[in-house]
Amino acid sequence: MPPKKAVKEDKILLGRPGNNLKSGIVGLANVGKSTFFQAITRCPLGNPANYPFATIDPEEARVIVPSPRFEKLCSMFKPASEVPAYITVFDIAGLTKGASAGEGLGNAFLSHIRAVDAIYQVVRCFDDAEIIHVEGDVDPVRDLEIIANELRIKDIEFAQKHLEGVEKITKRGGQSMEVKQKKDEAETVKKIIGWLEAGKRVANGTWSSKEVEIINSMMLLTAKPCIYLVNLSEKDYIRKKNKHLLALKQWIDQNSPGDVIIPMSVCLEERLANMETDEEREEECKKIGAQSALPKIIVTMRAALDLISFFTCGPDEVREWTIRRGTKAPQAAGVIHTDLMKTFILAQVTKYNDLIELGDENAVRAAGKLLQKGKDYEVEDGDIIYFRSGAGKN
Repeated sequence: MPPKKAVKEDKILLGRPGNNLKSGIVGLANVGKSTFFQAITRCPLGNPANYPFATIDPEEARVIVPSPRFEKLCSMFKPASEVPAYITVFDIAGLTKGASAGEGLGNAFLSHIRAVDAIYQVVRCFDDAEIIHVEGDVDPVRDLEIIANELRIKDIEFAQKHLEGVEKITKRGGQSMEVKQKKDEAETVKKIIGWLEAGKRVANGTWSSKEVEIINSMMLLTAKPCIYLVNLSEKDYIRKKNKHLLALKQWIDQNSPGDVIIPMSVCLEERLANMETDEEREEECKKIGAQSALPKIIVTMRAALDLISFFTCGPDEVREWTIRRGTKAPQAAGVIHTDLMKTFILAQVTKYNDLIELGDENAVRAAGKLLQKGKDYEVEDGDIIYFRSGAGKN
């Protein structure tokens, strides 16, 4: 008999992000975080200033996810209400060396990071004598080391405290199921501590499903996906060159392999955000020969978390919903309303491309492409779904 093909197991992702995705903007003080926050949210929140800790309490705002499919569906259905997908972005106070020991706004800063699903880490790669750097000069690799070490040190502290709590139960002895589970958990936590002490981020490890459950319960800082936003001067961003980029990429490849690097210019984004119309922004981008990085920054965060969209459509409302890839139909229904999940009967699914190709729902039905899916169906990106349930909610 031919040998069985090896089954490739997908990497189990950390965290439980969903329809209300929360992302925090972090970095050292004076690297452009608050100005970036204002640009991406198009709002006057945040507190950009030329001194450390201008932002104390995290500001938050919703950012609409760019979605040509959503816009197309709205133009087709012309609904009374249009609800796009969004991410909630938090502007978090600047970190400083010693934050893990409570320096600066350390403890508050780190608690705010624990509350988000993912991190935008802003790294300064521009020179400006008028904007002070808390470490005295511009050195992005040193800045990355500072933040990585502070988050890692705090995670070791979190993990050690968690281990103490687990071991209190294991020391009781006995053969109960709880003691057995806690012994397994203790071994996992020790493994996590060893990983952190070796200088690695938890997010860059490969963990079993049981280990992932434990890690998720611990809310570790280094377990969160991170997208590195390299803040360049407008000139360097347009010409796509900067003296720090190679060293910065080498550091991330070695210390945070697989994580995404996106060059941007907060200065340019701020200037574009202050323009009154999209037409003005498009014209300026053509003039300088560069595009805003914001759409890529938003979409890349969803991809890093393996998030996809499904749609509910009708004359009353077109809405884009966010779920994790691999989500079954009942759980997707639960994003809309918990009763839909509890009393799920079936999902009527139209593929986005079929609707666009055939023109309307009646044509999809006539072509036999309106699909009836049960509780084992994994929702696919772009599905247009009508859920039927036994609770009178559809």
